[in-house]
Amino acid sequence: MQHRELGRSGLQLAPLVLGGNVFGWTADEATSFRILDAFVAGGGNAIDTADGYSVWVPGHVGGESETIIGKWLQQRGRRDDVIIATKVGWEVNPENKGLKKDYILRAVEGSLRRLQTDYIDLYQSHKDDPATPVEETLEAYAQLVKEGKVRVIGASNFSAARLRESLEASEKHGLPRYESLQPLYNLYDRAEFEQELLPLMQEQNIGVIPYYGLAAGFLTGKYRTEEDLKKSARGGGVGQKYLNDKGLRILKGLDAVATRQQATPAQVALAWIMAQPGLTAPIASATSPEQVTELLKATELHLSAEDLSELGQAS
Repeated sequence: MQHRELGRSGLQLAPLVLGGNVFGWTADEATSFRILDAFVAGGGNAIDTADGYSVWVPGHVGGESETIIGKWLQQRGRRDDVIIATKVGWEVNPENKGLKKDYILRAVEGSLRRLQTDYIDLYQSHKDDPATPVEETLEAYAQLVKEGKVRVIGASNFSAARLRESLEASEKHGLPRYESLQPLYNLYDRAEFEQELLPLMQEQNIGVIPYYGLAAGFLTGKYRTEEDLKKSARGGGVGQKYLNDKGLRILKGLDAVATRQQATPAQVALAWIMAQPGLTAPIASATSPEQVTELLKATELHLSAEDLSELGQAS
């Protein structure tokens, strides 16, 4: 599997990143272990999680996903074989949120403990914290890099303006710079990233690992009617945003390309992201090992100019 460098970080990623948001939520520990096993066996090497996963589940406190990944790393002895990306800054609880220096230095210790590792390959600001100067956040990361606890830093859910401000502060003060961005991006959700962020990514050679590459499952093609939405816990939210004329037009395009390629709509949707200039690797999650194996086949698809044109017009 051809690896791609994440920006200027030196980290070499397979073209698909495994999303860990489902671990401890819709995938229990045993299932999560099998998913991780299948991902690595299939050639994948980068796993994305966050300290806030899965705080939205009743009774959860955050860190559930990191804990499962840490147990898997320890039991399988795979730490040197994978790139671990996690995040800080989401509201875990009212006292634990944001990107202030003292909080980041405290939060990273929790992530390291749960992940059962002494370093994080990619530590990301989960979302912008307008109340904290970008310099303060970057100073925290500089300390963690110096201490060897973090190799590379990235950002998620940042506007182009705040990301540029952070990059300028890094250059001015000799601080680590964000080497990656994790934005919302897929065949349906294109405009904001392509118009505002992509030019900055290309100008600064920043890696891009978009989340929701399958639009919360919509681009798999399993949600085509109101009845389909009732089959899943997340169906209501998916339908509210994606089940409309535009969404159905995209599914029609995916179906056509999938038929030509002898692939699934999900594989085509991910392959489309992989083929976009400036994109490093989409993030996709799975709730079974079989799903992982199917998703990894997207890395083998070579979409033609006709395929790319048809999908682009549909979206």
